[in-house]
Amino acid sequence: MADLQTKETHQLIASDKVEGTSVRRPNGDKIGSIERVMIDKRSGRVAYAVMSFGGFLGIGEDHYSLPWGKLNYNESLDAYEVDVTEDQLRGAPVGTSERSEYNNRDWDTRMHDYYKVPPYWI
Repeated sequence: MADLQTKETHQLIASDKVEGTSVRRPNGDKIGSIERVMIDKRSGRVAYAVMSFGGFLGIGEDHYSLPWGKLNYNESLDAYEVDVTEDQLRGAPVGTSERSEYNNRDWDTRMHDYYKVPPYWI
């Protein structure tokens, strides 16, 4: 009984356990993996996940940012679910090669608006 209670009430996970976790569509099809989790260093809130997508053995992969509020953890799949199409991913706002989007509120706002989820800072 204690194991069940711990499983149901303990919601924390280490960031290194999130990185590498599969991202799947609601039908179970794998669309990528979480490469990194971006955390607001002032508030401590998870802002978004950077998902690797496509490629083969790490070659030719694309990277897309998904607002954390768009992802739902599915325990039975041991994966995060997101209801987006490949076209939606490819049409999402992209950052620059200098990764300045990590500190750019305008880009954050466009990304959250695109995916129709509230910004993490609200």
